[in-house]
Amino acid sequence: MQVMQRILTIRWVPVLRQRESRQRLFYWLLLALPLPLAIYAIGIGRYEIPPDQVVQALSDYALHSRQADFAPTVEYNLVTRIRLPRIAAALLVGASLGVTGAAFQGIFRNPLVDTNILGVTSGAGFGAALMLLINADPFVVRVSAFAFGLVAVLAAFFVSRLYYSAPLIVLALVGILIGSFFNSLTSLLKYVADPLDSLPAITYWLLGSLAAVTRRDIPALALVTLAGLLFMIGVRWRLNVLSLGDAEARTLGLNPARLKLMIIVVSTVMTAMAVSVSGVIGWVGLVIPHAARTLVGPDHRRLIPATIALGAVFLLLIDTMARTLWAGEVPLGVFTGIVGVPLLLVILRVNKTGWQ
Repeated sequence: MQVMQRILTIRWVPVLRQRESRQRLFYWLLLALPLPLAIYAIGIGRYEIPPDQVVQALSDYALHSRQADFAPTVEYNLVTRIRLPRIAAALLVGASLGVTGAAFQGIFRNPLVDTNILGVTSGAGFGAALMLLINADPFVVRVSAFAFGLVAVLAAFFVSRLYYSAPLIVLALVGILIGSFFNSLTSLLKYVADPLDSLPAITYWLLGSLAAVTRRDIPALALVTLAGLLFMIGVRWRLNVLSLGDAEARTLGLNPARLKLMIIVVSTVMTAMAVSVSGVIGWVGLVIPHAARTLVGPDHRRLIPATIALGAVFLLLIDTMARTLWAGEVPLGVFTGIVGVPLLLVILRVNKTGWQ
């Protein structure tokens, strides 16, 4: 009997190794997917640019843009001044919303949690609407959105500290209440706004768009997002420990309360920065973690990098659809709902329960 088991084990070892090799290859291809898609997306538009010319323009921008005798072409200006900032913003915002959704689902241990669980998106929407109501400068609108996004989460945190039972559940509940409060304030601003001037601007901003992104918006967005992504990658194995429960995390030497607070703070700053640039974009923080979990499994060591790549790819595709399918640009929030809802239904069907 033991001899037979050894023979079967030896027989199946090459098969298992081959399957593991394929899974590893698929995982790395998934992580590398945003780059070629971004190069291809830059060339898509009313003025088509082949991928080789896109690469040439990007190379000239990196190597020769500061030379005095450099003469930019039409393709160069279109790529570097108009499309590159928008594509970069789509990648950064998508990665940010995707990974923060996965982090929140991990620490709250709830598949229904997304990036707005603590009211950051609702607070940012109110801050932007308030500035749009008085026709403020676009930079002031983004600063206000970022600031009120942080204010909403701080309010949820400090109010939740008044209760001493089940802190995470209370925090999530208070976050939902704070989000609803800011949504009501935003509705009040829309009610009193000028229907011919500020109301359309508020409505369009709340639907989400990257049409107004310029090169000046990218440095701050990139700094906050990349720093947050590095943090999430650094703590991804700790998220596995947190998913076991606080008692097990303490047994393994972690301080779960402090770690959860750090993740919430970083996720809040990342989400507030993303929303201040793109407006309110729903479904990314909910759908992308489920999609990544279906593809690579629940292990956060692989799940966090996968959500970064999938979030970037998802919003890049959505933004490309929004700016190319019709003559007029469609807000991103419209397409994320149209695409995200069927995608999540398919994921739930594949996973049977939707949560592993």
